[in-house]
Amino acid sequence: MKKFSLICAVLATVTAGFSASAQQKADVKLRESAADGTIIPKEIYGQFSEHLGRCIYDGLWVGKDSEIPNVDGYRLDVFNALKELQVPVMRWPGGCFADDYHWMDGVGPLEQRTKIANNNWGGTLEDNSFGTHEFLNLCEKLGCEPYISGNVGSGTPEELAKWVEYMNSDAPSTVANMRRANGREEPWHVKYLGIGNEAWGCGGNMRPEYYSDLFRRYTTYTRDYKGERLYKIASGASDYDYNWTEVCLNAIGDKMDAIAVHYYSVIDWNDKTAATKFDDEGYYKFLAKALDIEPTIQKHIAIMDRLDPEGKVDLLVDEWGTWWNVEPGTNPGHLYQQSTMRDAMVAALSLNVFQKYTRRIKMANIAQVVNVLQAMVLTKGDQMVLTPTYHVFNMYKVHQDAEFIPVEFDSKPLVWTEKGAVPTLSVSASRKDGAIHVSLVNPSLDQAQKVTLSWETFKSSAKANVSGVILSAKDVHDFNDFGVEPKVCNKEFKNIKKTAKGIEFEMPAASIITLEIK
Repeated sequence: MKKFSLICAVLATVTAGFSASAQQKADVKLRESAADGTIIPKEIYGQFSEHLGRCIYDGLWVGKDSEIPNVDGYRLDVFNALKELQVPVMRWPGGCFADDYHWMDGVGPLEQRTKIANNNWGGTLEDNSFGTHEFLNLCEKLGCEPYISGNVGSGTPEELAKWVEYMNSDAPSTVANMRRANGREEPWHVKYLGIGNEAWGCGGNMRPEYYSDLFRRYTTYTRDYKGERLYKIASGASDYDYNWTEVCLNAIGDKMDAIAVHYYSVIDWNDKTAATKFDDEGYYKFLAKALDIEPTIQKHIAIMDRLDPEGKVDLLVDEWGTWWNVEPGTNPGHLYQQSTMRDAMVAALSLNVFQKYTRRIKMANIAQVVNVLQAMVLTKGDQMVLTPTYHVFNMYKVHQDAEFIPVEFDSKPLVWTEKGAVPTLSVSASRKDGAIHVSLVNPSLDQAQKVTLSWETFKSSAKANVSGVILSAKDVHDFNDFGVEPKVCNKEFKNIKKTAKGIEFEMPAASIITLEIK
């Protein structure tokens, strides 16, 4: 098995000690012969970085003069952690901040950059020391594609057009020469361009008809330059607003390359509850809310299939994840929250859903990468912790750009909530470079899952080389905190038995496993 690094320092062989009465059974069959060449785009594992709280400053960026170890101003520990994840694409500068952001404020000598108040998120002073060069150079160092969210709400077509020219033109024009004077000779060849963000809300409180006309106007002036064709993304719906998708598809058509949808696992926006304090009901109902993204996506895709039967327009889930009340004592506008094993379950269940619909879904961007909402990484001074969600992304990165394999299994509802059902099991599988990877989620708080896994390409399981990694915790409330040993991290999984049918293993309650079969 390919090495899963950044796991706990002490690997533990996970054994199961559950009685038969507390055990579910599942027969999982991989249908490789039914695979049709559908590729799981690596961009499904995208990240989102907004000028919000401590995501950028103290998170990604500390500056070159910081006592915190850094590489060209980027926090070294965070940089290395993201490099390990093989981040494929990162969205920036927002979010709501994007439609207040004027790119000229963030280029040129640092001492001459405009200082503004971040009125969207806590009124924090924004000194613009992290701007276009800093973001695009970070993406270049990480080896990921930048996704620029352009200002439509308070900007102009001219402003966005010149930003694209600044980033992508190699002509000896005034705007491109400004980039050269600011230290960057070659263009960055930015591909992904969002035409506004949440135009229905913080991006302008627009109607879809009005936004559609604005999109057509803006996209006319955001031109392609040599070396890159822009992939233009329309500001899409908030979860269940199917009318927004319908109107935009009708009015914009294939003048857009993709339309976005945002979906957060929130039940009551007035009281989003605590990240770490919840009962069993709170655990299950938020998992059900997260899983409700599947019928939501299905309905948006049905509209797209009807109005765009040739599939010219993609669907992007460019904001998704959990959203809890902020941690006590922190700025309410900074959206800083902890991340427990419950968040890891939401992440894994959501990724399993996305991988089923990549005929339309070509990108997803979890919110957000550092110190905000369902973050990969949390920082405090010179300390950093990796969250349970980080470990899910590290386990699942083997699916990037792999061929999707249909899976057959019987998963009955484990529990019903007012938000829907939570299944006994969730599974996703893929193959690449001669290996099959299978990711399984057992959401049950108290029942182990005995799984029999079979596949077609290996006639004899005895000849198969099977290895795995598991993410679990002693308590589903567990999280990783500063200055203490991590409670939730990947461990080697070994309790796998080879049989004539395939392999058998037991998944502990509330666990996530990724297997590799060679």
